[in-house]
Amino acid sequence: MQNKIKNDIKEAMRARDALRLDTLRGLSIGATSLSDDEVVAIIRRATKQRRDSIEQFEKGGRKDLADKEKAELAILESYLPKLMNRDEIEKFIKGKIAGGMTLDKAKIGQFMGAIMKELKGKADGADVKQEIENGLACCGRDGNIEV
Repeated sequence: MQNKIKNDIKEAMRARDALRLDTLRGLSIGATSLSDDEVVAIIRRATKQRRDSIEQFEKGGRKDLADKEKAELAILESYLPKLMNRDEIEKFIKGKIAGGMTLDKAKIGQFMGAIMKELKGKADGADVKQEIENGLACCGRDGNIEV
């Protein structure tokens, strides 16, 4: 993946695509050899930063800067693997509970950590958290999710 990004930087220079060039150079993957997982983690951090910037620029009424960040976000997201949608996450969580994992309100953090460890890079943490909270909302009196 690191080689693909480096080649895309060269292509952006040839095409004089300043936005793509600046966005990819900003990843600072450097000359060191990184695994694909490490590159994906760097890109995920960059996308999170872009989303935060977009939110702040829109609150501040800076549509021009928000639009630039959105364009950069689209470029970065093209390098990320497709994430699971909410329905897939819900099925995964219910499968874990049916398979013996328990979720009670006191240990939600441990449950979330275990789920995120298995879904690393496959699902957005905010979506996983929301689905777990949705599951807690339909809990029985003992605090355990009913499947």
